[in-house]
Amino acid sequence: MYLRIYSFLLLIFLCTSCNKFSLNKSKLYNQSLDTIVNFTSVDTYPSFKECYSIIDKTNKTDCFRTTIHQKIGAELSQFSFLVKDTISETITVNVIINSKGKIILDDIQSSENITTTFSTLDSILKVSIQNLPTIYPAIKRGIPVTTKYSLPIRIQLKE
Repeated sequence: MYLRIYSFLLLIFLCTSCNKFSLNKSKLYNQSLDTIVNFTSVDTYPSFKECYSIIDKTNKTDCFRTTIHQKIGAELSQFSFLVKDTISETITVNVIINSKGKIILDDIQSSENITTTFSTLDSILKVSIQNLPTIYPAIKRGIPVTTKYSLPIRIQLKE
């Protein structure tokens, strides 16, 4: 009987004293550091076909901003507006670029003056954004992700 108790205690002692069964704190700490992801930034910004081959991150971002401003501006210049007073304001158009490269109008932030003067501006902007070519989505850790982009548009019209 004593032999069974001693062998059981010896077995427990051997199992608990082995390093393979204990948790190593440094391994757990390294694993938690590896899984921390910053969701406020991306590795590669969205880009158009013209900007895709640019390697430098800031140049690629500048190319995307310039291209999207030019394409939206060209679409808006096709429309003519009649105004009574001179208008010089900036509106903000928020767009979502999903993980498949499709661009979607999220919302438009404009003053009350712009909203009343141009009642069809939101539908014109929606059509202009739908006419944009396919965009390569932003990349985070090798995976295409959905991003939100704020596009400031300056409206300057004279009587």
